[in-house]
Amino acid sequence: MVLANILRTDMHAHRPLPNDSDLARAIAVLARAQQDAVWNRQQIANQLRPLLREYYPAALKAFAKWDNGLCRPEARELPKLAPTPAKAMSLTRTQITAALKRAGRKRGVEVDVERLHEAFRVDWARQPELVEDALGKQTLAFLGQLTAACTAADDLAQAVEQTFPKHPNAKIILSFLGLGIQLAARVLAEIGDDHTRFADARGLKDYAGASPVTRASGKKSSITRRWVKNDRLNHAGYLWAFAALTASPGAKAHYRRRRDTGDWHAAAQRNLFNRMLGQLDHCLKNRRPFDEQVAFPTLQGAVQAVA
Repeated sequence: MVLANILRTDMHAHRPLPNDSDLARAIAVLARAQQDAVWNRQQIANQLRPLLREYYPAALKAFAKWDNGLCRPEARELPKLAPTPAKAMSLTRTQITAALKRAGRKRGVEVDVERLHEAFRVDWARQPELVEDALGKQTLAFLGQLTAACTAADDLAQAVEQTFPKHPNAKIILSFLGLGIQLAARVLAEIGDDHTRFADARGLKDYAGASPVTRASGKKSSITRRWVKNDRLNHAGYLWAFAALTASPGAKAHYRRRRDTGDWHAAAQRNLFNRMLGQLDHCLKNRRPFDEQVAFPTLQGAVQAVA
């Protein structure tokens, strides 16, 4: 026993201290796991929605007002209490209030209680009783899976928020408008923290699928999007560019200019992502935070002139 304790102590004593690369790998594990949990959550919600539409449309209409729809705690708590329209019609205001409070609601409870109480009593077309009960049991099974997926996504998101800011590149990446901690962690997870990984910004853009591809055959040529890419980084870039349209005046002006020259929405947004990736590569290699005035000098002047 003494020898075992000595060996265990010795093993811990010689364990290498964590470095930035280890931290980046840990962030990659957490960010990808959180992204998978979000996708899994959405997949289950997408399976639950048509099921409710088939026999319980009152629930879909009642929950449509809430952001995140079926993934909301309230939208998962109420069907547990009343998985069928028949049970929903018999719910009292007290029961609905208790369900909302169990889901964590503290404000606006009275207003939602009245709205839900009325929505559950609307007369919709109904399934036979035995079929309705069976569909209710299927709904409860989906709700169990959805609750587990929501809990996993929330727990992993919290882990990312605790780990990502510790990386030296975190402040630079977070300085980009439109990037929150979760998206920034996904970007770092996919591009890594080795500044020599990509020879230049074009390599990073190709890897992300942001740069266009020119295909020529005879006298014809076309410019299309890149199909071979890192799908995780490409998806994060789509969300990043979308958020930047609201957060960054320069990004919005760049997007509008591309639309005015004939780009469709997806092409203009992809072009914006392409440009921001170049800026990110420059900032990381030169250890500088993002500067809106430097990133979009001409477009910023145009925005101010219009204002």
